[in-house]
Amino acid sequence: MSNTETDAAALRCGALVEGDRPTGAPRVDVLSAREVPLGGPRAMRVRRTLPQRERSLIGAWCFADHYGPHEVAASGGMDLPPHPHTGLQTVSWLFSGEVEHRDTLGTHALVRPGEMNLMTGGYGIAHSEVSTPNTTVIHGVQLWVALPEEHRNTARDFQHYVPKPAQVDGAEIRVFLGSLAGRTSPVRAFTPLLGAEIVIEPHRTLTLAVDATFEHGLLVDSGDVRLIDTVLRPAELGYVPRGADVLTTVNETDAPARVVLLGGPPFGEEIVMWWNFIGRSHEDIVKAREDWEVSSDRFGVIKEFPGGRLPAPALPNAVITPRRNPPTR
Repeated sequence: MSNTETDAAALRCGALVEGDRPTGAPRVDVLSAREVPLGGPRAMRVRRTLPQRERSLIGAWCFADHYGPHEVAASGGMDLPPHPHTGLQTVSWLFSGEVEHRDTLGTHALVRPGEMNLMTGGYGIAHSEVSTPNTTVIHGVQLWVALPEEHRNTARDFQHYVPKPAQVDGAEIRVFLGSLAGRTSPVRAFTPLLGAEIVIEPHRTLTLAVDATFEHGLLVDSGDVRLIDTVLRPAELGYVPRGADVLTTVNETDAPARVVLLGGPPFGEEIVMWWNFIGRSHEDIVKAREDWEVSSDRFGVIKEFPGGRLPAPALPNAVITPRRNPPTR
């Protein structure tokens, strides 16, 4: 997915300061989403919970868009022409609908509910994402993972994985990255990560053992869900700092609740993120934008796409300034 904001903010994001560790019971910070259009006059709107002023990253997770359920007849669905990425991996996960993916590796794949598509941008890749003609309702999340310095110029790659669900204490869990509830994803990431969809039955309590070296984020899609001692509403993301080895969630509604659990150790590097690029300096971003605008071989070409490419927005008239996660209290 592309960040289609025409005045895309330039961000320097940093992880927690090493040594800051929570004491006592885990706390939950509630992050609210902001709505942004996905592009075009009839743009589908998405709810963005990462990055934001209160928090830039959760582990290496650096971008989270949550959308739908949208009636395609009204919203136009997803219609993203070829656009570039550098220094990151994209994770596509649907709850309903179907999206056609094409990229400059030559990949032609469908994104379907319960099936993960992970694309590695590395030095540079481009892809397109368009809802299929038979899709009437589109609903899901699009997530980005920052690549560490030693791998951020890695080669393009694409992986597809269909996780087998685990049934645990009135919940169904699909682990698409990392390990949880006895399930482990074989999909390759470049830092330790956790990504899972969890559907909790009405009024059930789910207690999960998690890695205490990870910080975690719980994004609520549907239902009111109590995470530890804090109730999260739909479209809210609850953040738990590292140190917790157990997470307890309670579905407080009369219908199944769906959440996405993300996690990873605090990302120990500052990153610069602008539009669809991740680098380490303002100059990295300027170079990536120039390469895209002149149709450099860095990103390749999707010959099968019938229309034009998505142009890059104008760069800000300022050098990127530091922006960090707040220290752990």
